[in-house]
Amino acid sequence: MVILDGGLSNALEDRGHDLSDALWSARLLRDAPAEIAAVHRAYYEAGAMVATTASYQASVDGFARAGVERAEAERLITSSVRIAREVRDEFDDRLVAASVGPYGAMLADGSEYRGRYGVSSQVLRDFHGPRLELLAAAGPDLLAVETIPDTDEAEVLVELLRELDVRAWFSYSIDGNHTRAGQPLTDAFAIPAIPQVLAVGINCCKPTDVRAAVQTAVAVSGKPAIAYPNRGESWDAVARTWVGDGTGPAALAPGWVEAGAKYVGGCCRVSPDDIQALATGVA
Repeated sequence: MVILDGGLSNALEDRGHDLSDALWSARLLRDAPAEIAAVHRAYYEAGAMVATTASYQASVDGFARAGVERAEAERLITSSVRIAREVRDEFDDRLVAASVGPYGAMLADGSEYRGRYGVSSQVLRDFHGPRLELLAAAGPDLLAVETIPDTDEAEVLVELLRELDVRAWFSYSIDGNHTRAGQPLTDAFAIPAIPQVLAVGINCCKPTDVRAAVQTAVAVSGKPAIAYPNRGESWDAVARTWVGDGTGPAALAPGWVEAGAKYVGGCCRVSPDDIQALATGVA
């Protein structure tokens, strides 16, 4: 069993940072990298075996919109891996997963929870390809291709992973038994069934959707599953905040493991305390 970390952005907000702009947590790669390191350290200390880098929302395009030159944007993206690696080296037997968020994360309008961006596969390839190369070259232990809402985007990303020949996990954002874009999970989980992908599953979804999705992921892909939902709240893209009630993953996680999940953690709004409870509950 591999315990993952929880949400980076909420942990940074709990430390007093305003992440309401379009760069989200990626802004702190430039403005407060030591704070990102502190959050990675807190998750490792809570029992997480993997730190997921602050690159989910980081892209050359996104930084350009904030007035950052290309060379500096590339340096900031790769620094996300360096920061996490330096903290990892303070501990034994820990890993760094370089976060690869969807195209919709760069748009900062909630599109990562809808998919269907209205752009071509070539646009998606041109967006993801250089970023994947930057992150892979920075030396993470693997890539975390995460919160993918759409099988069209998944197909582009899987082909890039095959070409780069880098290890990764691959997780969709889902709603029930469909991707956020509405495609059946039985179709979606077949796409990343390539040797480079170590685990297939879901993240940033309702905890109650996880067990059935894990069973489907294992049955379709033939791989171990990965599961790290949010707390069950909903993202308000206009107000840029989470709304509703939620709960940590600890209570339901044993059922996910029983269903075939080998990698278990949390996503948005899941804290170091939640991960500590999770690690205790599935130990």
